[in-house]
Amino acid sequence: MNKKQNDPNRNDNVVDIHTPLVKLALPVFIQSLLSMLIGYADSLMLTRYSDTAVGAVGNANQVLGFLTLAFTIISSATGVVVSQYLGAKALGKVSRIYTVSLAFNLALSVTISAVVFFGSKTLLSLMQLPDEMLPDAVSYMKIVGGFMFLQATTETFYQILRSNGKVVFGMIAALITNLLNIAGNYMFLYGSFRTVITGARGVAVSSVFSRIVTLAFIIVYFNIKIEGNISPKYLKPFPKDILKSLITLGIPTAGENISYNISQIMISAFVNTMGLAAINTKIYCGTLANFSLLYSLSAAMATQIIVGHAVGAGDYDFAYKRVHKSILPSMIISVSIAVTNYLLSPYTLAIFTDSPDSISLGRKVMFTAIFLEIGRTLNLIIINSMRAAGDVKFPTYLGIASMWGVSVLFAYILGLVFGFGLCGVWIAMAADEIIRGAVVLARWQKGSWRNKSVVEKI
Repeated sequence: MNKKQNDPNRNDNVVDIHTPLVKLALPVFIQSLLSMLIGYADSLMLTRYSDTAVGAVGNANQVLGFLTLAFTIISSATGVVVSQYLGAKALGKVSRIYTVSLAFNLALSVTISAVVFFGSKTLLSLMQLPDEMLPDAVSYMKIVGGFMFLQATTETFYQILRSNGKVVFGMIAALITNLLNIAGNYMFLYGSFRTVITGARGVAVSSVFSRIVTLAFIIVYFNIKIEGNISPKYLKPFPKDILKSLITLGIPTAGENISYNISQIMISAFVNTMGLAAINTKIYCGTLANFSLLYSLSAAMATQIIVGHAVGAGDYDFAYKRVHKSILPSMIISVSIAVTNYLLSPYTLAIFTDSPDSISLGRKVMFTAIFLEIGRTLNLIIINSMRAAGDVKFPTYLGIASMWGVSVLFAYILGLVFGFGLCGVWIAMAADEIIRGAVVLARWQKGSWRNKSVVEKI
């Protein structure tokens, strides 16, 4: 039956809260891995092309990553609200929520895309980027940043699909994006297209093309499989109550991520004064260290879906137990991966660079990353679950205090003042994650997140 034959009492896409976590987590894990590999493929393929281009694209992506957080204000709130409404089996307003979320993010992202296109050089200058990296970084940022609205729209759809339990499709979409991106990178860097566009520009064009195709694929799937519609008719009269609620919920939800990314940009500015070896080693180690968080990230997203549906159904005790059940296996797996990452680092770092100094420095950083994962696992699972329950302000306040009072402050003190360099930076970031992890665990135990459901507020 075509999904356009809507019945407000149907619940085909309501997630069973008793669904085994792995059934939701495994597709999200693969999707997260594939999404991560997009940036890694760019770095790896550029490494054989130019070390300068690697640093340029890495810094440009950090700025773009920060700007995309503006889109998460609405998209993340959409995921929370839709999950709770589906859990409560109150499907009457989901079409309006979908439409408002996409319309707002599209308008916002088109504006930001224009700002990035015309102001890329100014934005990059704030990063204290070395002069030799600036041309490549500006070229890459103009192209990818000029089409940021594709990423904003795609992320909003991903939130809608996850909330409806359609996690397998997200995995398939990420695979398509990766295959297209890798093929495009090869053609522009080493294949027949290199005579037309190459280097950072070629990688940027490849990224944009893969996102266009993926978004088209997602839209078709949504129209076939997801209950609810997206239509301008849902904006007349304009549903101010929905937009107000999404913004009210979304601003603090995105606040923690915004604070984190600003702090990371500040830390990168510190690292950029340490020389080319430190700049590129940070990018390489960041790439490798991110593999450690993949299972925790996927478990956190899967737990968020279940907690959102459970809270929408009013089953707070189940949500409480589900979070505790997710923490231990995620901790074991993510820390085990971090240890393996450290043991393999002499070989994995050699994939990116043949510099003995970079490899030696990278090994020390990867050892410190083991301790960072302990705190980060707690943060990912508990904070995502707090957001799913509607408890969105506390993580923001905590994040701002800890990221700046611990991570940035001690990155400067240990990295620059005491001369520990990149290792000092990683020690500061690990301390930040561990402190925040302990605090949010205590809050979850206390139960301050209960009775914050947003279902009755829209």
